[in-house]
Amino acid sequence: MQLERQENGSGLSSGLITARNLCKRFTNGGDSIDILKNLNFNLSAGETIAIVGASGIGKSTLLHIIGTLDRPDSGQLLFKGENVFLYDDLTLARFRNKSVGFVFQFHHLLPEFNAVENTMMPALIGGVSKRDAIQTAEDLLVRVGLKDRLLYRVGKLSGGEQQRVALARALVLKPAVLLADEPTGNLDESNSKHIHSLMIELNQEFSMTLVVVTHNSQLASFMSRRVTIADGKRTDLP
Repeated sequence: MQLERQENGSGLSSGLITARNLCKRFTNGGDSIDILKNLNFNLSAGETIAIVGASGIGKSTLLHIIGTLDRPDSGQLLFKGENVFLYDDLTLARFRNKSVGFVFQFHHLLPEFNAVENTMMPALIGGVSKRDAIQTAEDLLVRVGLKDRLLYRVGKLSGGEQQRVALARALVLKPAVLLADEPTGNLDESNSKHIHSLMIELNQEFSMTLVVVTHNSQLASFMSRRVTIADGKRTDLP
């Protein structure tokens, strides 16, 4: 895993994702807090990274910017060399739907729909035919161990099963990047271990870049590199 600066005069090395001088500030009651300050990094295809550390240091903020859910105050985020924050909101939404998958602590599934319907939704939004979307969703749900739960409404599924549906949904368009924000924070130890292993297996199968924000030391240990944010900048950890 390489999340690093190119030590030469050309600046950052090229990769799947490159951040240049990302800055993000929040204002609360008239006080301004610099969460990210000229943060730089480079991520290559297929790499895995854990972003760890105390609450409030900017872990989720950074993840949301990488996923283009939030825009930085300044700086660039390059995807295959193209600055995605130059896109208008509609183009950026289309890019995000196609290229980035998300898994959160709370699965954000739609309770009125079953596992297949939840999983296929990003594909339908992305213009995939209903027939192909259903087939891909079913294949992914079988892959994550839910062969016998395809038509179950999510309210009938356990917490671990719901998170597996969320993982399948995140991968239905085979994104280049999977971003996970405390993906096992709401699960028991057994289900957490299953999700940990599953994400690593799928990272290898799909050759996707995997970025995880976590307080779980075991999950972090599975990643190729661990980093935290100190004083708004990246710090690599052993």
